[in-house]
Amino acid sequence: MLKREIKLTEDGSHTIFIPELNEHYHSTHGAIQEAIHVYINAGLRFSDKNPIRILEIGFGTGLNAYLSLVEAETHKRLIEYHSIERYPVEEDQLKVLNYPQQIDFKNTDLFNKLHQVKWNQTYQISDYFNLKKIEGDLKKITLEDKYDLIYFDAFAPDIQPELWHENIFKKIYNCSNTDASLVTYCSKGIVKRALRASGFEVKRLAGPPGKHHILRASKIEGFNFEDESQ
Repeated sequence: MLKREIKLTEDGSHTIFIPELNEHYHSTHGAIQEAIHVYINAGLRFSDKNPIRILEIGFGTGLNAYLSLVEAETHKRLIEYHSIERYPVEEDQLKVLNYPQQIDFKNTDLFNKLHQVKWNQTYQISDYFNLKKIEGDLKKITLEDKYDLIYFDAFAPDIQPELWHENIFKKIYNCSNTDASLVTYCSKGIVKRALRASGFEVKRLAGPPGKHHILRASKIEGFNFEDESQ
């Protein structure tokens, strides 16, 4: 088990740091600020689908899920949210995270509820937000549902290169609905190339503070993969 430390980012919100990997779960310039910019503004608010089904790669601290729940309740938008996580954060660290105090939303108990529900089962967290947390390895999981929006929030390619491979993005392509979008904080060339080879049209967007660019990729319907054996 890798050691995890709670750190404060520049916008006053917490993130988790793994010393052994020298990796933070979020931008040190602001965890909430980054999550809103990448996943809410460029992803959830970009789509007009209601209801909408979201697949998240990397549940982590639950920040993206909580922000999406706040959007769902605020705008009365029904969200079915599935999130995959291979290494769940320990309960004692989750209790320390200050997101409910940093995000303007009256029902702060719902953040705890996201973490208290069991893995691999679907729960109605609130009137407009259903959650299924999936504990496991994305490479081995069979994705049986279809999704409108993907939050791709895995560790960086130099930490988890196997999750940024064409095989993974093709898997996501195949479980994406028509007009589905994928958003991610990582805009590296290898990621853009892998997405394009996997049937996505890639657009580079302005990033949050501390990051030049992020990516939004849109599914190209009927895309013919050059080499299905990859």
